[in-house]
Amino acid sequence: MKTAGLEGVVAAISEISLVDGNKGHLVYRGHWAKDLAISYSFEEVAYLLWYGSLPNKTELHEFGEILKANRRLPDYIKTIIDNLPEKMELMSVLRTVVSAMGTEEYQWPSTTEQALSLTAVLPTVISYRYRRINGLSPIEPSDNLNHVANFLYMLKEEQPSQSHVKALSAYLILTMEHGMNASTFTARVIASTQSDLASAISGAIGAMKGPLHGGAPSGVIELLDEIGSKENAEDVLRRKLKGGERLMGFGHRVYKTQDPRAEALRTITAEFSEDDPWFSLANEVEDLAIELLNEYKPGRKLYTNVEFYAAAILKAIDLPTELFTSAFTSSRIIGWIANVLEQNENNRIIRPASEYSGPMPE
Repeated sequence: MKTAGLEGVVAAISEISLVDGNKGHLVYRGHWAKDLAISYSFEEVAYLLWYGSLPNKTELHEFGEILKANRRLPDYIKTIIDNLPEKMELMSVLRTVVSAMGTEEYQWPSTTEQALSLTAVLPTVISYRYRRINGLSPIEPSDNLNHVANFLYMLKEEQPSQSHVKALSAYLILTMEHGMNASTFTARVIASTQSDLASAISGAIGAMKGPLHGGAPSGVIELLDEIGSKENAEDVLRRKLKGGERLMGFGHRVYKTQDPRAEALRTITAEFSEDDPWFSLANEVEDLAIELLNEYKPGRKLYTNVEFYAAAILKAIDLPTELFTSAFTSSRIIGWIANVLEQNENNRIIRPASEYSGPMPE
């Protein structure tokens, strides 16, 4: 069977996640991902994806403490970052740093100790590079904050609000894992050769860097910026729909019904809508947009996708647009690692065939 892009081809049997676009289901290890995003922390869901069950209090404490202990950048990594070209994209910086961390200790099969080290350091790399490039002094990680709160603290040098930590945590949980996407497949292919974890994650970052996979929700940002306030929403949305423009943040290639990730983020932003105007605006715009889409495009069943609420959250926390894809990467590494660990357990090298279409010799 020949399928362009391997679309629909089953390349692995996995216990990690289920993505069912027709039913609007996203499942992590037997749990609805949207419920996990609302009720659990980044650390708890990472533990679930790697170990197969949610942690008890002792396991969670130990897991969190190991993450905290691995946040600081080694001096040699700081030297590498400081000597990279100023115009080098942040995703390329992440790829380079992860590769440089792959010392002789990183051998096949991969270990959770290596996984914790790479996961812990990504937010620090993002913050360090961003602040250095912008002429700001890097902020050392806090030992008193959880993974997501510490990320915001290192970027802004201030204690983040509860609403922003909760909203960003939910977004990062919902982007941890999403089936056999391009970057996850890349990680599993590399792991299947019995290569090390740093190599697998470096390759996955390279795949995520491509705009067809890890593109930022810039179109939704532009839409929300153009609307600006609830009073302008209907005029802007009607003008776009009358002009045949696509409403960014609505409709999804995989999900043919409601995107469960958007449902969870709507719940979170609605809870904190009084705390942040961007959350309130996003909720209002979604309701109105769906009403107008049904009016202008009846029967199309276009629902809000995860990018819509991701944009609102990233706007609310004032995350610079150039950090969007790297922030996404700091969560998706959890899914990559889960897949690498699973590949290690029952390994067979992944080697699809190709069909020759060139000329034959005379």
